[in-house]
Amino acid sequence: MQPCASPQLLAYHFTKVIEFVQFKDRLEHSNQYLLARLEAHILQLKQKSHNIEEEECILESLSSGVLLLELSNNDGCKPLTFNEDMQSRPWWTPTPDKNYLLGPYEGGSFCHKKDLQQLLTKEKEADAHKIFERRSLLPRMIYLSIQCASSLKENVEANGSMPDNKNSAELKCLLERYAKSLGFPFSDALEEIVAIAEGQKSCEAFNLEMVDWMNFAVFLNAWNLGSHELELPDRQGCLPDSWHIVNSMIERNTLGKLRSLQPIIRSPGDDLSVLLQIVTEPLAWHSLVVQSCVRSMLPSGRRKKKSGPADQLNSSLARVVRGSIQSMHGVIEEVSKWLREQIIRAEDEKLETLLSSIRREGLKEGPGKVLQILEAFASTGDPEIGHRISQALRSWNTTDIARKILASQSSVLSKFLQICESNSKLLQTLKQQL
Repeated sequence: MQPCASPQLLAYHFTKVIEFVQFKDRLEHSNQYLLARLEAHILQLKQKSHNIEEEECILESLSSGVLLLELSNNDGCKPLTFNEDMQSRPWWTPTPDKNYLLGPYEGGSFCHKKDLQQLLTKEKEADAHKIFERRSLLPRMIYLSIQCASSLKENVEANGSMPDNKNSAELKCLLERYAKSLGFPFSDALEEIVAIAEGQKSCEAFNLEMVDWMNFAVFLNAWNLGSHELELPDRQGCLPDSWHIVNSMIERNTLGKLRSLQPIIRSPGDDLSVLLQIVTEPLAWHSLVVQSCVRSMLPSGRRKKKSGPADQLNSSLARVVRGSIQSMHGVIEEVSKWLREQIIRAEDEKLETLLSSIRREGLKEGPGKVLQILEAFASTGDPEIGHRISQALRSWNTTDIARKILASQSSVLSKFLQICESNSKLLQTLKQQL
């Protein structure tokens, strides 16, 4: 017989089992883990947005977006955990984006470290839940938007009115939730996007939520296609007015962001991710609505003599859809033009520009300052930095590193250009079908 394990060994194994179970629980409730799972599905939808049939297949695999919608409603997702030790941070800088030593001080009150950490944890968790909810709503809203646009032709009754539509009703509820996660009641959110579309307010005022507001406008338009309940100022009889809002927001914000970008070689990554997200999200979702509208207007079976409310709807819809296609195509062409300008520059010219830009920054702070420190240590071989670091620095070559940056940058820009060219080709095809 084998001797029994000692109590100490059993206790050790039991402790490790408890640690593993606790880790598994933290992982399942991790904000980063849940968001990564969600974004993986959204990425699939982005990649197939140029083909509505393939998009519908992905949505079908997600139970038309219901699975991800249920994920945001699941109480098991609360509370969220974060890969950050709040206890190790000093009270004056409790999070990376807050420093209480910089003021201002509200009422001169002082908050104990423990109370402050609890408060900030709750704030961070609340913000994370809002972001997670907005992202989890996207697949279902995409599905409902396609359905609202697809059913236009077959849902028109003999008298020209639109019947009750469950898809439109559900999409309205999701829009209200989406607006609430942005911190606005639905009616106030409508006023905000009208102000943005009319140029009375810049979407830059919403900072990182700019893309979320553009998404809201896209889904709002899709909902209005099936309901016609949207109460907005009439624009000289042009209906539906919601198309103007989407077109204007896409044009203003995309071209505005494009104008604010410096030559990418002087500021690698500067706002490029925001521009990419605009093209692959609101513009992509709107193109799906347009694809669905075009598909619903194409003749099926024997052509009938054009008459009645359905044909009148087709004529009106074709006009606004054609205008929206033209608007999106113009935006995509501007982005493509800018990307080509960044790509075609000679490598030696780009290398010189990048190095001079970084060294100029070295006089202040940022990457240039880090470069100066690395070059100084590499040239002096200071023994205080340690043997291993000293050995690694001997192989340091600033020019080689800059070339690697340029190669990576060129790869990203080329892939972005491919996305734009694919969208441009799709829009041209849709225009020919009308």
